[in-house]
Amino acid sequence: MGCEFVHRLDAPAHAVLQVEPRIDGGFTLLTEEWTPEPALTSRRYLDGFGNLCRRLTIPAGRSVLKYNALVQTDRSVDPSDLTARQLNADELPDDVLEFTLPSRLCPSDEIADQAWELFGALDPGWGRVQAISDWVHNEVTFGYGSSSRVTTAADVLKSRAGVCRDFAHLFIACCRAVGVPARYAFGYLPDIDVPPVDVAMDFCAWAEVYLGDRWWTFDPRNNQQRIGRVLIGRGRDAVDVAMVTSFGTAELETMTVWADEVPA
Repeated sequence: MGCEFVHRLDAPAHAVLQVEPRIDGGFTLLTEEWTPEPALTSRRYLDGFGNLCRRLTIPAGRSVLKYNALVQTDRSVDPSDLTARQLNADELPDDVLEFTLPSRLCPSDEIADQAWELFGALDPGWGRVQAISDWVHNEVTFGYGSSSRVTTAADVLKSRAGVCRDFAHLFIACCRAVGVPARYAFGYLPDIDVPPVDVAMDFCAWAEVYLGDRWWTFDPRNNQQRIGRVLIGRGRDAVDVAMVTSFGTAELETMTVWADEVPA
């Protein structure tokens, strides 16, 4: 798995990249390699959400930032527990509470009335969360160019169109609106045991919800349990886990992402 960013800048720009898998992602990192052109100095750090970030300065002119890695995962699908219950606010762990609140791209307070109208009558727990995922999957149409980096869950609720991050944002906002802690996640997702799609590979966004005593993966874009997720980042929404955050103008010329199964 890996990615490549090609920039062509008029002036150098400092940047933070989030494309390397999380240390606690539940898989084994076998090999990894950064091959920037031209050669660049960089350093890594952990942000406040525990995501692995890399700081560097993108030079003026054309540059290529390429990351490639081999990871080992098991072949089990995303776990589930149909009996997992929704906790009351006073039962939630301290570090989970912030994921019940509105965030910039998941304004759960703005869509609360609609969320309660759609899902409020359902029994709290796994079934309600799955119903939210089903609804988002069925009601939102996937399409590149149908949203932008500032599109919010409220916008998606109106337009009913977006990419995988928009599916995740609307799902998260609906969950928070009915009291379910939910957070944004993204990473690499290979096409293992599913029919390959006839579009270029991209990063994948999904969500995690807190039910019972742990976090669970929900993927409203694909709406199915998958094999081989490689987690890069978690946060309140996509603002917290941007692939490239630049301090200065650093528009991408091209971006390529790959995630493929390697025979044992």
